[in-house]
Amino acid sequence: MKNILLLTVSLLFTVISFSQSDEEKAQANNPLASITAFNMQQYYSPNLSGDSEATSSTYWLRFATPTGRVLWRASVPVGTYSSDKTGLDESGLGDVDLFAAYLAVSKPKFTFGIGPSVSAPTATSDYLGTGKWTAGAAAVVFAAVSAQFQTGALAIWRTDFAGSSNRKDVDFFAFQPFAFIQAGKGVYFRTAPTWNFNLNNGNYNVPLGIGVGKVLKINKTVLNFFIEPQYSVLHKGPNQPLLQFYSALNMQF
Repeated sequence: MKNILLLTVSLLFTVISFSQSDEEKAQANNPLASITAFNMQQYYSPNLSGDSEATSSTYWLRFATPTGRVLWRASVPVGTYSSDKTGLDESGLGDVDLFAAYLAVSKPKFTFGIGPSVSAPTATSDYLGTGKWTAGAAAVVFAAVSAQFQTGALAIWRTDFAGSSNRKDVDFFAFQPFAFIQAGKGVYFRTAPTWNFNLNNGNYNVPLGIGVGKVLKINKTVLNFFIEPQYSVLHKGPNQPLLQFYSALNMQF
C-alpha cells in the first residue's frame, strides 16, 4: 500500500485550484458530516517507549454513510510493528470496528452524535489486536464557530465481553479534541491528537500536535489532505508512540 504520508506531502499544496464554499471547507473536517465518505489515514511512529529500535505504522481505511439520522462508520486497520532489538516483524489486519452515531443535532454550525461502538478480534497477529470482542459507546461534537474556526471532540469507551481467555482484558478510554483554523484558499491549520488511556493497567499516552491541510473540490468530490506531527507530552507503559505522524486523504462524495 502506498505510504499516505508521502502522498499527503506531495499533494498537499497542489497548484490546481478548485473552488469550495466556506461550508464545504468546514464540513471537510466534520467527523459527523451527513455525507458518504471514504478516508485513508495513517499513523506512523519511528519511536516507541521501552524500545528505541521499534517502529509502528497503522493504516485506517474508514467508510461512513448516513441512513436517516444514523451515521454508520466502519474502520479497518492494517498495521505493521517491527523491532530490530527483538527481531519481531509483524504485519497484517487489526481489529475491525463499527460506530453507529445517532445525530441528535445535525446543523451546519453544530453537530452532536452518540451511539454504540463495537470491535471484532480480526487481527492476524497478537501485536496488532486485542484478541477480544469489545463494546461500548462513543460521542462526538463538532462546532463551526465561524467560517475561519471549527472545533470539537470525540470520546470513546469500550470494554471486552468475549474472546480469547488467554489475552488481557480490555478497558480503555480515548479522547480526541480537535480544532481547525482556515487560512484561505483551502489551506488550514489543525490539531487533532488522540489521548489513549488503558483503564485496565493504568498505561496512557497524551500527545500534542500541530499540522497543516488543504481542502479542494474535484467535480462533486471534496478532497482533504493533511499531515500532523504529534509528540507525546505524557505517557506510561511500553510501546507508546513518542513521536508520530498522522496523515490522511479524506474524501466526501
